[in-house]
Amino acid sequence: MRIIIRYFFRTLRLILTPIVLLVEKLTTPKGQSRSDEAQQQVDEACKSLALYQFAACPFCVKVRKEIARLNLNIELRDAKNNEQHRQELLDGGGRVKVPCLRIEQDDKVQWMYESDDINQYLQQRFA
Repeated sequence: MRIIIRYFFRTLRLILTPIVLLVEKLTTPKGQSRSDEAQQQVDEACKSLALYQFAACPFCVKVRKEIARLNLNIELRDAKNNEQHRQELLDGGGRVKVPCLRIEQDDKVQWMYESDDINQYLQQRFA
């Protein structure tokens, strides 16, 4: 019975993944426009951020849309298919849960997990 359930969910994931990615592509908002100088400052601030994510995770899609809306150049790290990124997430944040925003400030690293918290942080810092 376990094998049937396991294959059911794997099949469901195979079907839903392209749909989730297509919907993300079609509904991602345009980025806000800034002056070149302001965008350079934002890009510099984004160098201390990295988003650990899975491509088809709906909560990760939510954060990526906010990143696109705010026109941020945040490094995206695939914690599902890249073993090094997965291990960094486990070692640094303590668990493999996505989305997770890695924030470096003054030689301190903070790991922020919830998508709503991440979006709120990004809005407060960059909107």
